[in-house]
Amino acid sequence: MLYDIRLEMSYDYDATVHGGRHLVRVAPISIPGVQRVVASSLSFEPRPERVTTFSDFFGNVATTIAYVTPHDQLKIRLTARVNVENLLPPIDLSPSLADLRQQIARLWSVQPDSPHHFLAASPRVPLEPAITHYAAKAVAGAPTVLVAANALCMAIHRDFAYDPKATDVETEPAEAFALRKGVCQDFAHVMIAGLRGLGIPAGYVSGFLRTSPPPGKPRLEGADAMHAWVRAWCGQDMGWIEFDPTNAIMAGPDHISIGHGRDYADISPIVGVLKTHGSHEAKQSVDVLPVL
Repeated sequence: MLYDIRLEMSYDYDATVHGGRHLVRVAPISIPGVQRVVASSLSFEPRPERVTTFSDFFGNVATTIAYVTPHDQLKIRLTARVNVENLLPPIDLSPSLADLRQQIARLWSVQPDSPHHFLAASPRVPLEPAITHYAAKAVAGAPTVLVAANALCMAIHRDFAYDPKATDVETEPAEAFALRKGVCQDFAHVMIAGLRGLGIPAGYVSGFLRTSPPPGKPRLEGADAMHAWVRAWCGQDMGWIEFDPTNAIMAGPDHISIGHGRDYADISPIVGVLKTHGSHEAKQSVDVLPVL
């Protein structure tokens, strides 16, 4: 599938900003055999005094911008064309949970894609006994890691309600788990915590999701959204497989990856510091358009 992607993020500040520095991660990445970035352009308004783009530890495209000139708003615009392969569902070649532990113990790599980076607690995903217990019940009897990860994905979709008002970007996995409510970020963090609690390496994926309007209804501009899902390491023969607990599916041709990390903190769209006071209003609009 070939897609054109348009993203606009805007921030209107209550008071003038007299200086600021931001780290932005919104540009999609090329993944061999999965997706290829044909073209990508990132722009900012007002124009920053300094712009630097680099690849971070996990291979995500990161851009730093710095401002000295006073301004009262910031607009970030991304345009990209990305080709995503329509892959067949994978054949289950994953080991049992017991054999997975042995495979991990024999793997001495600390490269960015190594499962060792995704086993322990991370800044936004502590290991919670209650979530581990829930995950153990959800995967009971699963003969392989792939079956276990898919079972937990389905359980979270079944047991949790999608409610944008229940949580915010700072909500901890334990709180979302207790509420059984939240959004894609919460569901991804809960699933990651559950998988790690079982000894399955798991990470956070940020990206875009193509959505389709109801039959007979026109597509709304800006209706698509930034999305989050989960990648689980399913052994040395399968590697990383991605699951979307919000939608109870494996990630497929409608999922366009920006990048991945241990949790949201590693791949948040924007972080930074400002020299100002007061609050701000943030808006986001995303269009994912198939190229016919």
